Amino acid sequence: MGSLANKRILLGVTGGIAAYKSADLVRRLQDAGASVRVAMTPAAMEFITPLTLQALSGNPVHTDLLDTGAEAAMGHIELARWADLLVVAPATADFMAKLVAGEADNLLLAVCLATAAPIALAPAMNQGMWRKDSTTDNLDCLRKRGFYILGPADGSQACGDIGPGRMLEPLAIVEALEPLFSTAILAGKKVVITAGPTREAIDPVRYISNHSSGKMGYALAIAAAEAGADTWLISGPTNLQPPERVTLIRVTSARDMLEATLAAITDCQLFIGSAAVADYRPKCYVDQKIKKDDSAMLLELERNPDIIATVANLPQRPLTVGFAAETSDLAAHARKKLDAKKLDAVIANDVSRSDIGFNSDNNQVLLVDREGTEELPLMGKSQLARLLISKLAGKL
Repeated sequence: MGSLANKRILLGVTGGIAAYKSADLVRRLQDAGASVRVAMTPAAMEFITPLTLQALSGNPVHTDLLDTGAEAAMGHIELARWADLLVVAPATADFMAKLVAGEADNLLLAVCLATAAPIALAPAMNQGMWRKDSTTDNLDCLRKRGFYILGPADGSQACGDIGPGRMLEPLAIVEALEPLFSTAILAGKKVVITAGPTREAIDPVRYISNHSSGKMGYALAIAAAEAGADTWLISGPTNLQPPERVTLIRVTSARDMLEATLAAITDCQLFIGSAAVADYRPKCYVDQKIKKDDSAMLLELERNPDIIATVANLPQRPLTVGFAAETSDLAAHARKKLDAKKLDAVIANDVSRSDIGFNSDNNQVLLVDREGTEELPLMGKSQLARLLISKLAGKL
């Protein structure tokens, strides 16, 4: 697997004869390990059917701007948050001109405007259209706005002309996309991240825990690895797949996590404590299953070690970032945690919200540090992780 492994890629298909290549591109992206969804313009459906792309991608194909089957009939927003990367292949001259103008009269254009994910365009058009000054001006504008332009290639065209304007072959597009997820902003740095819940045993059968899925911490580890860091992920019990290019250490209890953290922290430049560590554990562990009877079970609890505060107070401490999972007064609680534990930054989110709380694929956070408070918009956790890693790398 390459750098597209486990990435969410939205493939946009516009109305050009090269749309037939989009079917092969779906497969090539899947072969590279990506999860693929497809959005089509009305013109694209004149060249290739949604059913073909649905069968290949294994997901429904999105065609309608106002999709009553989508959550709150806002399908373009849902797709915009889902995608790690948006690839438009083929991208016609007409579609690129509409992008420049900021139009949103179809689903794919609306997603392009709404998404925080990077956007790559694979142009496909007649060689005469490609050479026009208007096309050149539009491409220059899109590049300045951060769009990635892939190709086009030179060769024979459907109209019989020969010249530039052919869409790149699907395999070449995949190869061009892989570097987009790799940066060097943390090259030569060691990053240690904690993730997931901890389990505090009562007896061999029962334990105390919480609802953390670990998704945010795993997304941060993937983003740190993409940024070139030597990344260590210390994970409580989760159902998530181990990230590639990451040293994964599995633990169970808070004390296990502290021990693993202190062992891994040597020569670390950035520590992110995103784990939902249990604050308390049973004071007495019973080594046989406690039998049920008619009386109440009384548990005496004692405090667990504070992992993030322990790291922050090390003599040779890394840049130390904590998470604050709150249900009210985010900014105030995050600022209090920042000061009390002597952290460099705190990332706070409202876990009472079902759209961004535990187990959600999206998140919206406040980034609180000594300079102030920044509100980051609602987006997919993988997108947010890359944004946070970029901001934290800047602090190094």
